[in-house]
Amino acid sequence: MRLHPLAEQFASVAGAYEAGRPDYAPAVVGALAAELELDSHAAVLDLAAGTGKLTRALLHAGLDVVAVEPQAPLRDLLADSVGAERVRDGTAEAIPLADASVQAVTVADAFHWFDQPAALAEIRRVTRPGGGLAVLTTVPDWRGTSWAQAVGEVMRRARPQHPHFDGPPWQEAVRAAGGWREPREIRVTTSQPTSPDVILQYLASVSWIAALSGAERTDTLARLAGLVSTGETPAELPIHVTIGISTRLPGTSASERRRAGSDRR
Repeated sequence: MRLHPLAEQFASVAGAYEAGRPDYAPAVVGALAAELELDSHAAVLDLAAGTGKLTRALLHAGLDVVAVEPQAPLRDLLADSVGAERVRDGTAEAIPLADASVQAVTVADAFHWFDQPAALAEIRRVTRPGGGLAVLTTVPDWRGTSWAQAVGEVMRRARPQHPHFDGPPWQEAVRAAGGWREPREIRVTTSQPTSPDVILQYLASVSWIAALSGAERTDTLARLAGLVSTGETPAELPIHVTIGISTRLPGTSASERRRAGSDRR
């Protein structure tokens, strides 16, 4: 299945994505694991893993993680950081894992790119009954800078229609899919070191900036660089992570039907 045209742009900015996007603090993974009742070494799928920002945090917490990422430039950085044996080529709509093979599936800043009904069917297939889904949304808080309003205006003017901003919330897709408990959300706020260069790498990694034509992209990034580099940036900024949680109800996956048939014989 072809990726969303904007999502395809991440392949061209993999280095900027790794350098500019925030890391996930231990508190985020701790909250996620507590909400999903994950034991140490629980099997977890990090879906649409990108360069491995969340994958690495999950591994550092002692979880047994396999990461699926469809775009080779991102996947190469991911494999370099977590080991090729943990990385698979695949999409949310065709997950290359067996039925009921993981206790949880995580999706960090990517659920909006999916064909959501198809992806949720696949996520449910690979998740064990009682296992869970965590949908993470990460928002750097730039309000402590002198340039936040001006940069935000440039970004808003450049943004085309985008599924994260213009599509329905993830909860609606989960409710419509069936087979999942009522979704809920928690929020974790931490802070991370930053610098003007990190901010500019972040901006360069944004899908709709990466999708601009060559000259327009160059001009837009130059304008953003002028705003950030001449302004004031604190040494640390808050990072807000919203963690959406839902757990899988028992149902009629192929593996469950097979087990039920075996039990009746």
